[in-house]
Amino acid sequence: MRKFRNPAEIQRFLNDLKYRKEGGARSPHVVERTRLANCFDGAVYAAAALETLGYPPLIVDLIAKNDDDHVIAVYRTNGWGAIAKSNTTMLRSREPVYRSLRELVMSYFDGYFNTAGYKSLRSYSAPVNLQRFDAIQWRTAEIPLDPIQDWLFHIRHYPLISVPMERALARAEPDVMRACFLFSDRKGLFRPKRT
Repeated sequence: MRKFRNPAEIQRFLNDLKYRKEGGARSPHVVERTRLANCFDGAVYAAAALETLGYPPLIVDLIAKNDDDHVIAVYRTNGWGAIAKSNTTMLRSREPVYRSLRELVMSYFDGYFNTAGYKSLRSYSAPVNLQRFDAIQWRTAEIPLDPIQDWLFHIRHYPLISVPMERALARAEPDVMRACFLFSDRKGLFRPKRT
């Protein structure tokens, strides 16, 4: 992890990892050993890697409707940016050009849809500093990081759209969907319920 010189190198490392279909989060130590990561593992790994670059280790929880939730690592330089592991091409990194956290999260909106094309992003959490979990040794633990997951379930999330906005949403365009799922592990994709 100390070889990374900037956030883009962290993102490239995550892109090269095989996608892990199971849920929950595992420590950066386990990710490096197994070379497997889901989005939660990837966010925790990226937060630890960003910490080595001098940033606080922050993650943000994105909540979806009729789709998988997503977790991203965030950092701030001249603006907010993000690093993320994803089973799709549209939910990965964002350059640090966003003036607010909400603006950063909204940059994921159009590319956040399920396999039926339903745009699913609904809310997000405030950044969580993973240093609050130092007691469980989140950087090196061999066991799942359940306390972090439990914390994300219980903290406040901020809505992104209203009910009238949701009713007016168009489905993702077919070409965009093809690009989004181009390199996805199909077995790891959320299977939406019919709406």
